Amino acid sequence: MSGQDWLEKDFYAVLGVPKDADAASIKKAYRKLARTMHPDHNPGDAAAEAKFKEVGEAYAVLSDPEQRQQYDQLRAMAGGARFRAGAGGPGAGPAGGFEDLFGGVFGGAGGGGSRVRFPQGAPGAGGAGAGGFEDILGGLFGGGGFGQTRAARRGADLSAVTTLPFRQAVEGSTVALGVEGRTVKARIPAGVRDGQKIRLRGKGRPGENGAPAGDLEVTVRVTPHPVFALDGNNLRVTLPVAFDEAALGAEVPVPTLDGGTVRLKIPAGTPSGRTLRVKGRGVTTASGTGDLLVTVQVVVPQRLSAAAKEAVQAFGIATSGEDPRADLLARAAE
Repeated sequence: MSGQDWLEKDFYAVLGVPKDADAASIKKAYRKLARTMHPDHNPGDAAAEAKFKEVGEAYAVLSDPEQRQQYDQLRAMAGGARFRAGAGGPGAGPAGGFEDLFGGVFGGAGGGGSRVRFPQGAPGAGGAGAGGFEDILGGLFGGGGFGQTRAARRGADLSAVTTLPFRQAVEGSTVALGVEGRTVKARIPAGVRDGQKIRLRGKGRPGENGAPAGDLEVTVRVTPHPVFALDGNNLRVTLPVAFDEAALGAEVPVPTLDGGTVRLKIPAGTPSGRTLRVKGRGVTTASGTGDLLVTVQVVVPQRLSAAAKEAVQAFGIATSGEDPRADLLARAAE
């Protein structure tokens, strides 16, 4: 965007905010206008589309502290008189060159139009005025003063979100992310957790004038699995077992993430809620391989046949001397 554009356009008026508005107010005003004027909400409305672009231009300048400062300084100077050098003497020649150079920027050519007055000190008189002029307009020409290059600036950090199926998150995956019109490939390590953030160095916005690019922070969302859950490097699974298997002990199959099964021994008298461990059947990451943690859930039949009901009653009679709540009642009385 040229200096002439900055002089002609009142970006504060475009966004409807005062000149001393803070960054939050500017952002809020932009979002409200952008929503209202967005082409998707105004199909075929050329005026709304033009206004949407104008709002975007205004926000691009006012949301950047450096550009906003340059814009404010340039607009403040534009209200002055003709830009000229001191009368007579050796300074007269350069003054004409300055007028020709900045004629387009300040709204006129030659003697016509309103210009900005910049007194230029005579040679040997200190040159304070010229120094101030260079400092103020330096940004317009790409640096802190005439002939200087804009300082290198590191690229901004960016963020992205990706969603992975549970199995992909456990095993690790390479995903393609759309970032500001370009595709960035990101390697997601095995065992990534839901909500975990991964920082990719140098994958953010490119730097300026040879400075390094910023970073890209990727937030990973993991789709839950109907059977397995991740716990560090371990996998958790809830295993339903019959009452007789828990009471008498049994060896039962347990599913594994690779689609197979592993045989697990259920000790006699295992209560519901106890967790048993299968070594080495968890997730393999750089830190090692975890285990499969199996939580036993004793299933109580919802319907019993006459023979089964008689058998349960017989079991109750046989164990009538044992009160499963005795310890609870005793501890409650403490």
